[in-house]
Amino acid sequence: MTAKITYGDVEVGTELPAQNFPVTRATLVQYAGASGDFNPIHWNEKFALEVGLPDVIAHGMFTMAEAIRVVTDWVGDPAAVVEYGVRFTKPVIVPNDDEGATIEVSAKVAAVLDDNRVRVDLLAKSAGQKVLGMSRAVVQLA
Repeated sequence: MTAKITYGDVEVGTELPAQNFPVTRATLVQYAGASGDFNPIHWNEKFALEVGLPDVIAHGMFTMAEAIRVVTDWVGDPAAVVEYGVRFTKPVIVPNDDEGATIEVSAKVAAVLDDNRVRVDLLAKSAGQKVLGMSRAVVQLA
């Protein structure tokens, strides 16, 4: 696969299509099985409350993975992401109901770099709070 977006198609300020990602307790259990991260703060409300959390929280790596989907969907090739990093600022709190939580992600091109690369800055929020800080990816374009 190669990137569908070409270097000449973007400039600083180009906005990527925003996306919302639903998260339920079932989603967290599935992610725990796939990742091997069975920390009870991600599925056991009683335990999460006992350790001082407001409720069960989503895995940080899950949140990070959902956010980068905005970039990989836009560019059309996950391998086009050559760097990606975030700071975890707030947890995604996932209530035990039919709705769960939503991770809202928007992104824009923040810098045009050499060698057909761009830096994309992401904004990830849940329940009106920023959940990832310094969320940036460097993407290799066609």
